[in-house]
Amino acid sequence: MRFVLILAAAALTVVPAFAANGDKILDAQELSALALRAEQATPKDRCYLYAELVSAMTELAGRQMDAGDTSDASASLKAIQNYTAKIHIDLNENSKKLKDAQIMMRRTAFRLKALMMNASLNEQPVFQSTLAELDQVQSQMMLTVFKK
Repeated sequence: MRFVLILAAAALTVVPAFAANGDKILDAQELSALALRAEQATPKDRCYLYAELVSAMTELAGRQMDAGDTSDASASLKAIQNYTAKIHIDLNENSKKLKDAQIMMRRTAFRLKALMMNASLNEQPVFQSTLAELDQVQSQMMLTVFKK
């Protein structure tokens, strides 16, 4: 019984280190390393890496919103738009892990919608434009997956 309680307590201490979708929350250094890796990747790998980056940046924006850093959150949303545009450019039928990237983008869009509901009216347009771009790319990814 004591062993079960220790495991339960250990599991509770690990939970804050993970995002709502189960992904590990990345710090600034890990985000920049992922961005560099995505930029230097082969065209087949870029789509998935940029999807990971969009997901991580969405979690960062959520943390910034929770902390009240609206200007940093807005900058993160602009970065999400930038990486989403890069996914749009690099998306092709030969992309690796395309279905996984599409699922990740769908979860990220869901997370972004939840963040938008908690945002102020001044922040709504940035969220809406980011979400529109994310939905468009996610739809294109889905069509590409089913085209294969």
